[in-house]
Amino acid sequence: MFNQTFDSSLIRRIAIVGSGLSGLTAAIQLRGLGHDVTVFEKSRGPGGRLAAKRVTGGSADMGAQYFTSRNPDFLPFLHKFAGPESFGPWKGRFGFQTNADKWESFPEETRYVGIPRMTAITRALSGHAHVVTETRVARLARNDQSWSLFSTAGSHLGDFDAVIVTAPPAQARELLADSGLDALASHLDEPVSRVLPCWAVAAHFPVSPWPHHEGMRCKHPALFWVANNSSKPGRDDEGQWWVLHASPAWTEDNVDTPAEEVAEKLLAAFRETTGFDTGP
Repeated sequence: MFNQTFDSSLIRRIAIVGSGLSGLTAAIQLRGLGHDVTVFEKSRGPGGRLAAKRVTGGSADMGAQYFTSRNPDFLPFLHKFAGPESFGPWKGRFGFQTNADKWESFPEETRYVGIPRMTAITRALSGHAHVVTETRVARLARNDQSWSLFSTAGSHLGDFDAVIVTAPPAQARELLADSGLDALASHLDEPVSRVLPCWAVAAHFPVSPWPHHEGMRCKHPALFWVANNSSKPGRDDEGQWWVLHASPAWTEDNVDTPAEEVAEKLLAAFRETTGFDTGP
């Protein structure tokens, strides 16, 4: 929404569902236009796809591994509202596997991460917005000139001139359907079908299990992405924390597999891919 203009003179009070990067960006931009904006977040804090998990001695980025900037207004926006201390370039070596024993480098591009974890960006941005956490919006109701929002507990959350839903497609579709907005909900059928599941594992190693890349896309039926989380700026770990992302197909086949078993299988796939023999 950086390069868009619109007539917002009739909109005064706006609700945003979801406090990920898009929701917070919208909130800050709209507040800059003079609107009263409230962001509702079902979790304890903002984040969305910029998710991180506390681990021994630090944290691991379990969701989005990095981000790039192709819109010329995006980095200045982050510098202004998140602050340059909340993110920085990940100066790693990135590669993808073409077959069992050949690796190619990723195209040259600056990749950014949050410091000291990915959620640092959304937490910094949330300081410029009114965010109501631990509140899940369950239903929207249209009145004569406004929208009423209700929580899963049945509480009335307020009346708004406009509502922006930035939740993931499946959650957004459910909210719209439960609000009797079936036509709008049906527009999300195709986006929902394109969202694929992903098992994620954080594994700790006393020494580096793979010295050639900090991030790599694997050609393995179970393993899609592996990253040395400890190589990102602002991390101060003993040993190394690595994040393993399973392939979508393997995840779908193992949705109900216990987490401990998933971790064992993905670590085995990591060993098969790299040949390392250092235990986590």
